Amino acid sequence: MPGVYLLRHIINLGQGAALQTGIDFAKKLGCKYVVTFDSDGQHCAEDIEKFIEVLRKDEADIVLCSRFLGKAENIPPLRKNFLRIAALVERVLTGIKLTDVHNGFRAINIAKFPDFVITQNRMSHASEIIDLIKKLKMRYKEIPCTIRYSEYSLSKGQSILNSVNIIIEFILGKAIK
Repeated sequence: MPGVYLLRHIINLGQGAALQTGIDFAKKLGCKYVVTFDSDGQHCAEDIEKFIEVLRKDEADIVLCSRFLGKAENIPPLRKNFLRIAALVERVLTGIKLTDVHNGFRAINIAKFPDFVITQNRMSHASEIIDLIKKLKMRYKEIPCTIRYSEYSLSKGQSILNSVNIIIEFILGKAIK
C-alpha cells in the first residue's frame, strides 16, 4: 500500500520506544504532524481530523484526547476514579492541568519541536509526554473524543497496580536523568 510503512523493533522495547521510533521516522520523512493512537480499538479514527484541525489552525502544539470531555462507553467506575486521581498526581508533578493524562490518542506538531523525544520506553512515556509539554513550553489543548471500552480493550488495559507502577517508573526515570 503506497504511503504506508511498517516499523518494527526486533524485540519488544515498550510502547514509549515504539512511539519514538515512529516520531523519528516521521521527522525523517519531513512530516509536520504525528498522531498517536492505541491499537486496541478503543479510539475512533473519525476523531483524527479534529486533532489535526486544531494543529492546522495553530491553536496548540499538542492536542490530547480526553475521555472525560467526550463520550466514554462502558468505562469501569474503578478505572474512571483512578484516572481522575492520576490527573491530580500529574498536575502536582508537572503543573499541567489535564482531565485525562494517560490516553494514547494525541496529535503533535513535531516540526516545531525537534527536541520532543520520548526516553521512557515503557508505559511511563505518557507521563513523560506531559513533562515534555512543560519543559518545551508547548501550547496544549484537550478535546473531547470517544473511547469505546470493549472486553478486548479492557483486557489490554493497565491494572490499577500496574498504573501505580507506571507513575513510580516515571518518577524514578526522571530522578535518574
